[in-house]
Amino acid sequence: MTATDTIKAYFDAFNAKDTEAMLELLAPDIAHHVNEGQIRSGKTKFAEFCAHMSHCYDEHLTDMVIFEAEGGTRAAAEFTVNGTYLRTDAGLPEAKGQTYRLPAGSFFSLEGGKITRVVTYYNLADWIRQVS
Repeated sequence: MTATDTIKAYFDAFNAKDTEAMLELLAPDIAHHVNEGQIRSGKTKFAEFCAHMSHCYDEHLTDMVIFEAEGGTRAAAEFTVNGTYLRTDAGLPEAKGQTYRLPAGSFFSLEGGKITRVVTYYNLADWIRQVS
């Protein structure tokens, strides 16, 4: 499986809301760099983050473009996040079922066919404007 195949499978699992399938693609010591947040290490922390996000947000990614660096150890993706804000997340505006649409991107490191690092970026100020 190429890096592009792995990243495509990761995002396909995300869109299918299949956290277990996402976890299968991750290295045990995954470093998850969350936008505006702390680095979470390991699959357990990643799964906890996914559970929290699923509780507060319903998101589907579209307009996916995946880039792979020569050698297959790094990749990136650009996409659009289409979401609904379901439940109020601590420190953020009150959730009332607002919808939002944001450009976003992720960067990946891969080793031995597994994702070892995920970094995701989006414009938080734009999201806040859309849900406020």
